[in-house]
Amino acid sequence: MLRVAPPSCDGDHVDPFRNLGRIPGLTDLLTLLQQQTEALAQLPRTLADLQGTVRQLTEATNTAKDTVESAQRTAERLETLVEELEDPVRALKPGLERVGRVLDDPAVDTVPDTLRRIHDDLMPLIHGLRQAQERMGTVTGSMAGLLRRRPRPEDEQPGDGEPPA
Repeated sequence: MLRVAPPSCDGDHVDPFRNLGRIPGLTDLLTLLQQQTEALAQLPRTLADLQGTVRQLTEATNTAKDTVESAQRTAERLETLVEELEDPVRALKPGLERVGRVLDDPAVDTVPDTLRRIHDDLMPLIHGLRQAQERMGTVTGSMAGLLRRRPRPEDEQPGDGEPPA
């Protein structure tokens, strides 16, 4: 008696080509067909991924285009600025060269020390002069108050503050 395999309840485990594996070349053909079928089944997902990548590439290209346009506008503005400033800067060249020659003079190196010596020597002297001036101002102010001439009673005229008699 032949043994019969119990039927599968979902039908998935039954291979209708299970006995065809003995035919030479047919197994290879079936394997290729199965691989092709699997590849075709994944094709919609692959196309969706490709569409997403193309969208991202389009967005990146648009962003790059906007960036290039912005850089072009900036370059044009810089060009305009350079054109406006070129002549005035060129006019400054001779004066800057003269200043450079003056600053290269060894005497310029002594200016900070000279200014420091002037400050150290003259500032105490100026401070002393200011103090003396303040004292003299105080003395002259006091003397002015003392030396102010007061009018004598006989020098006063009627109408100088006294009512007429």
